[in-house]
Amino acid sequence: MKSRESFVSAESDYYVYVPSRVAKDMFFYPLYTGRFIYEPGYSLRRDSYDSFLLIYIRSGRLTVELDDQADIITAGSFVLIDCYKPHSYRTETGCEALWCHFDGPSARAYYEMIVQRIGGNSVVLREPANAVKALTAIYDTFHNGEVIHEALFSKHITDILTELCLYVPGQSSRSQMLQTSDVVISYIGEHFAEDVPVEQLAQLAGLSKFHFIRAFKRDTGFTPHEYIIHVRINTAKYLLKNSRLSIREICSATGFSGESVFCSSFKKHVGLTPLEYRTLEGK
Repeated sequence: MKSRESFVSAESDYYVYVPSRVAKDMFFYPLYTGRFIYEPGYSLRRDSYDSFLLIYIRSGRLTVELDDQADIITAGSFVLIDCYKPHSYRTETGCEALWCHFDGPSARAYYEMIVQRIGGNSVVLREPANAVKALTAIYDTFHNGEVIHEALFSKHITDILTELCLYVPGQSSRSQMLQTSDVVISYIGEHFAEDVPVEQLAQLAGLSKFHFIRAFKRDTGFTPHEYIIHVRINTAKYLLKNSRLSIREICSATGFSGESVFCSSFKKHVGLTPLEYRTLEGK
């Protein structure tokens, strides 16, 4: 459909989609998508528009106002907006944008995590190709009259949000972006039964102890110590279900300092003693 908004070029087009009930229950789903060429002087303000909005600025500049703060978004940027809240955007110079209003059962959780991680609502990805390809694929499905697959729509939106989730400000490559959490998590997975000082993990991440703990908590929701304990408890649960090792042997295999410490920690996290858990799971 051609846009009839003022200050939107006649070359612009957009599409409306009504998701199935299954999609609403399970997936991310698009509601509207389009490619707009905004002319200088374009302005839009809404109190609410039930969806989240992804915008990729292909050229020009767009001023976005959220929570009484205005930010100028330049070419190559992605913008993520919670349209359930008052919001506005405008351009004095004109800009071209690819955009998609979307929603889904976990959309808000993704939105809040992404905004927290990137420290705002816009970001320039250092490797944007995958996210741009996914957003373009949603638009092209409608523009080219292709067969609609709601699961594929969900994958495209998930791919974009995943790219935004992986972004870490101030780091220069994908390997560095993943180092704070993924490399450390892999190391813990191999060494959780050993004494693993936080200082050693911080050195592995290339950060000071203070910044490492803060970054790890941001990425995982746990402090390093809490994460190690959860890995040990989950390993103990597996061994209790799938082995004939004694409680003492499982305690030793999972790195707890003593049987009483193991039983106390297990009861705290699981709500059952190791023996109760084994007996219950064996029924």
